[in-house]
Amino acid sequence: MTNVIEIENLNLWYGDHQALKDITIPIKGNKVTALIGPSGCGKSTLIRCINRMNDLVDSCRVEGSMMFHGENIYGPDTDVIKVRKKIGMIFQKPNPFPMSIRDNITYGPKIHGVEDEDELERIVVDSLKKAALWEEVEDRLDSSAMALSGGQQQRLCIARTLSVSPEIILMDEPTSALDPIATAKIEELIDTLVKEFTVVIVTHNMQQASRISDYTGFMYLGEMIEFSKTEKLFTRPSEQLTERYITGRFG
Repeated sequence: MTNVIEIENLNLWYGDHQALKDITIPIKGNKVTALIGPSGCGKSTLIRCINRMNDLVDSCRVEGSMMFHGENIYGPDTDVIKVRKKIGMIFQKPNPFPMSIRDNITYGPKIHGVEDEDELERIVVDSLKKAALWEEVEDRLDSSAMALSGGQQQRLCIARTLSVSPEIILMDEPTSALDPIATAKIEELIDTLVKEFTVVIVTHNMQQASRISDYTGFMYLGEMIEFSKTEKLFTRPSEQLTERYITGRFG
């Protein structure tokens, strides 16, 4: 099984505060990797490293390597725009652009040089179908995306990410702002997407991690305490701290 990303000895500081400490894990291709742990343990910081979103923080400093198909994402010659095209991001709260559903999907492809109207239309249909949203919006593509429900907006954001043909989809607590029905739809969608994409998800919901992921990493105070196949981590954890966390005896 191929490692799409190989993270080795990754350390990150915000000013004088070290937020990540010597992280080493593989991200397997076409699998779901979940990151769990208490608030402030570094989960979101870690996935933001994968597409270099932490570059936007002035005081941020990163050491270590993150190999993506043999190229260090943090190498001096890395094209960050290209990295972010290949590694998309879904945030905690849906953040559709204040424009039509169609324009939300075509925004990225147009930025990357797609001008042909037929090709743009194909991308719209394909992306919405892959995000399991097409049947709900096909008759109102020119309506405002802001009129969609929260769950629909999150699936639209997923479709928008898919429109530029990424390889990896990062999800930072993508269902925490959604109701149980919308959450179930997103989980079903992740199960479908992983056939074509690699998914990394941050979640506070341990039941969700156990349901949808193939691999799970448990983080605490910026360290990766344990990383293994999900079934093993939840049934036979190697570390006492992991066992205490997943059984609710933490702290």
